[in-house]
Amino acid sequence: MNIFAATAAVALIASAAAFTVPAFAQAAPAEAAATPAGSLSLTVTYTGIETQEGAIMVAVFDSEAAFNGGAPVRVTMIPANAASVSTTFDGLAPGRYAIKSFHDIDGDNRISTNPMGMPIEPFAFSNNARGNMGPPNWADSAFDVAATTTHAISFR
Repeated sequence: MNIFAATAAVALIASAAAFTVPAFAQAAPAEAAATPAGSLSLTVTYTGIETQEGAIMVAVFDSEAAFNGGAPVRVTMIPANAASVSTTFDGLAPGRYAIKSFHDIDGDNRISTNPMGMPIEPFAFSNNARGNMGPPNWADSAFDVAATTTHAISFR
């Protein structure tokens, strides 16, 4: 791993603190709320799942501030039981969104790292965005939800 990838990985860990079970559990009731009439759906499909065990942890953000350390508007855990898995978020308002996710292979409910703090479990962002000296920025990760939308993300 080169120095740029190592630095990006360390910065990802700092931003991945929201990827713990308590954060997902706290936000789960919002996802279970009744879908308002006329609201939109977002279906996210993950590909490139090499190990079919554990869960894909997904956090959806509706603003740059939230993406950079705030609370997600939706979260979920998807069983990683196939090479490709999907989930749908209902009840979204039209707007710009971005997604952070990781594959919790070992089931410890957090992104595992090596002794230097670099992730050893796969991670991915919407638009398959990649960061430069850290996680990708909002502009590279954000996409519009103006109608029922599908979005594909690949693990690397």
